[in-house]
Amino acid sequence: MIRFPLGVATRCTLLGLLLQGCVSVDSAPFPGTGAASSITLSEADASMIGRKIWQNECGGTIEGLTSWNSGEDFPSLGIGHFIWYVPGRPGPFQESFPPLLAYMKERNVAMPAWLAEAKGCPWTSREQFIREQQSPRMKELRQFLANTVSVQTGFIVRRLELSLPQMEQATPDPAERGQLRANFQLMTSSRNGLYALIDYVNFKGEGIKPEERYQGRGWGLRDVLIEMKPASGSAAATTEFSEAAKRVLERRVKNSPPQRGESRWLPGWLNRCDGYKRGL
Repeated sequence: MIRFPLGVATRCTLLGLLLQGCVSVDSAPFPGTGAASSITLSEADASMIGRKIWQNECGGTIEGLTSWNSGEDFPSLGIGHFIWYVPGRPGPFQESFPPLLAYMKERNVAMPAWLAEAKGCPWTSREQFIREQQSPRMKELRQFLANTVSVQTGFIVRRLELSLPQMEQATPDPAERGQLRANFQLMTSSRNGLYALIDYVNFKGEGIKPEERYQGRGWGLRDVLIEMKPASGSAAATTEFSEAAKRVLERRVKNSPPQRGESRWLPGWLNRCDGYKRGL
C-alpha cells in the first residue's frame, strides 16, 4: 500500500525532499510559470507513487517503458508514458518527454549520450519502433528508464505543483475558478486524493491547451475539478473526483472523431479512475 503521511511531524516539503535526498525533485518547471502549490510526501510515498503510475501506464513491466500505441504518431516512454514527437511532426497533445530529459539534465542525471543529444524522437514510424524493440539502443533506453523511476516521479509531482496557477489562468469564470481551487485543496488534504491528482495530471494533463479539446470540451485535470459535484470531506471528495473523471472521459470519447476509435480505450480509463476510490 502507498502511504502519504500528511500532517505528521516527519513529513517533508518537496524542497526539503530535495535537500534531504528523499526524492528527486527540483525547481525545473513543467511547463510554464507561476507560483507552485505546496505538496508534501515522504521518500517511501514518492517511490510507491512512481511504481503505482508505472503499473497504471506500463503494467509495471520494463518492456512497457517503451511503447508506441496503434493509431498514434508518437512513442510513449517511461513510467508516465511521456510523449516524444518525431521532428517536424508535432501533435495536439502536450509533449512531455523532452521536458523530462531537461529536468534530468538539470539534476545532473547521467544518461546515454545519444539520448542527451537527441533533437527529437529518433524513430520515425511505429513500424520502425516495433522492429527495433530488441536493438541495443532500445534496450539501453529501457534500462535507463527503469533506473530513474524516482526522478520521473519527482518530475510528475513537480508538474502537479505547478498545475494550479496554470489551471486558474485558463479558467476565466470566477465561480469556476473558485470551485477549481477549492476542490484542488480538498483533494490534496488526503493521501488518496493527492495520489489521484498526481496520477490524473500525468494521465490526461492539466487541461489548459486549447488543442486538447473535442467539440470545445476538454478532459484534463482542470475539467475534472470543475466537473466535481459538492463533497463533504476528503474521502467523499476522492470518490466524487473518481466519478467526475469518468464522466469527463466518457464525454471525451463521445465527442472524439470516430476515426480515432477511442471507445476501445474507455474501459481501461474507467477502471483506472475507479482505482482512485479504492485508495492506495
